[in-house]
Amino acid sequence: MLIQGEPDASSFPSGGLRTTFEARGYTAWDVTSPAYILENPNGTFLCIPTAFVSWTGEALDKKTPLLRSNQSLNKQAKRILKLFGTDTKLPVVSFAGPEQEYFLIDRNFVFARPDLLIAGRTLFGAKSAKGQEFEDQYFGVIPRRVLAFMMEVERELYKLGVPVKTRHNEVAPSQFEIAPIYEAGNLATDHNHMVMTVLRAVAKRYGLICLLHEKPFAGINGSGKHLNYSIGNADLGSLFDPGDTPHENAQFLVFCAAAIRAVHKFAPLLRATVAGPSNDHRLGANEAPPAIMSMYLGEQLSDVFDQIKKGKIKGCKQKGIMNIGVDTLPPLPMDPGDRNRTSPFAFTGNRFEFRAVGSSQSIASSQVALNTMMADSLDYIATKLEAATGGDPAKLNAAVQSVIQAIMKEHDAVVFNGDGYSEDWHKEAEKRGLPNLKTTPEALPVLTCPDVVKLYTTYGVFSEAELKAREEIYLDQYVKTIQTEANLVARMAKTIIFPAAMRYQGELAATCANLKAIGHDYKMVALEDVTTKLRDLQTKVAELETIMVHSADSILDEAKYLCSTVLPAMGEVRAVADALEAVVADDLWSLPSYQEMLFIR
Repeated sequence: MLIQGEPDASSFPSGGLRTTFEARGYTAWDVTSPAYILENPNGTFLCIPTAFVSWTGEALDKKTPLLRSNQSLNKQAKRILKLFGTDTKLPVVSFAGPEQEYFLIDRNFVFARPDLLIAGRTLFGAKSAKGQEFEDQYFGVIPRRVLAFMMEVERELYKLGVPVKTRHNEVAPSQFEIAPIYEAGNLATDHNHMVMTVLRAVAKRYGLICLLHEKPFAGINGSGKHLNYSIGNADLGSLFDPGDTPHENAQFLVFCAAAIRAVHKFAPLLRATVAGPSNDHRLGANEAPPAIMSMYLGEQLSDVFDQIKKGKIKGCKQKGIMNIGVDTLPPLPMDPGDRNRTSPFAFTGNRFEFRAVGSSQSIASSQVALNTMMADSLDYIATKLEAATGGDPAKLNAAVQSVIQAIMKEHDAVVFNGDGYSEDWHKEAEKRGLPNLKTTPEALPVLTCPDVVKLYTTYGVFSEAELKAREEIYLDQYVKTIQTEANLVARMAKTIIFPAAMRYQGELAATCANLKAIGHDYKMVALEDVTTKLRDLQTKVAELETIMVHSADSILDEAKYLCSTVLPAMGEVRAVADALEAVVADDLWSLPSYQEMLFIR
């Protein structure tokens, strides 16, 4: 009974894999992810990580494809390792370390904010007099209540076997981060879901609410989940570790070149794995990487690969020693290059940091894509090297240089070490032919394009039917999310914001009438201003409600319509409402303000 379960899967999103009356589904115990004991006020119970599949064997979960992708990665990586005479009995798997960002606000505010309660983000809210422009949050003191919350979260996670090691403030006010010790990707994925659950549960004990939405507040940074990705095992360590002399480390160069080829060839797929209605608010903003998928290699590796491309390797930039100029502080070893926080996929020493994952998203989908993309590139390289060497180890170095040189000539357009936020990069990326899929409706159809279907089916990770189901489900979620938010915008505008402004208008009108009654011919500018804004609000809400009445031929067409038409209309309603908030008397405005939510801790 523990090894195989049979839950009713009739209401589980299937994307057309089965009809509602076809209810049978199976869970299978994933022995690679340890079972754990979860405590409850009324007792404890055993939790067993499981895969979830339909009666006909299609994956209904994110775990099954992740395990499949690790198998395909292991198979192709072992071919490369064999060529280099590297022996390991352990499988080569992906490793992950997701840095989890989140907001904490007082829980009482949520009960007065239908948008936070239902949508998880503020659909209205005038900018606070102070935001993050002072840059005093990141290295500031953690508020006492928040620190107590963090320590209890860590204690609860320790009991669940989740190894977390980092806690700190993030850039925006009331924004924080927790980060784990890196571990095998499948286990890291399970643990990250547990982290999100524990964050939400413990927050309530402290009168707080944990917001995992990617953009809960406009005008300040949103939240991401930086996925630190590497491949290897306990015998080998990280196969992305360049060592002290990367230009001489042929095995590392092969695996790094495979990553370059993979990201360039399947950049649209990588973008699609982080597509979603909430992450669209974040990607491309100043706190997140752009929707353009590029790679940062740093000065040292960029120089090495450039030398290989030109056909001559002379050496590489070495690590240095930094003397701080204080006798009591030791000399510090310097890395050969700085980091780039604007790159979506940046090399950070012995791993790549994929910075585009949203704070509420699972890291599984991105790992599945990266593992499979790497399997494809390693397969390509192994085939080339096997043919070139014919089993003769003496020919390996020349074959490696030839293959990497060819890869760099074809795929080095994806390498960019500059400022990913700049407009110049967007123009340059277009010249290089790099795709810029700015929205979810643009990105999700990639899941069923021929190249992606071929990739996943070739390596046994997804069937075409499973990919079509996921595209359908994610589009459906996008449509329902935007429709829900649009309905909320209209309702809140009519039932909360408009009445508050009307009351203020009434107070101003009464004041104006009283002044005239005692002989003052006073023209009240504030009354005219509020009256104009109220009229604009009514107009914008009516326009939004009109365009919301719409039917499309397909779920993709509906998603495109909502993205291009409804979202901008919601923004126009918000702009007028936020302008009203800035002038209406505070005691009449019932929605908690940004100033209150972000700075009452």
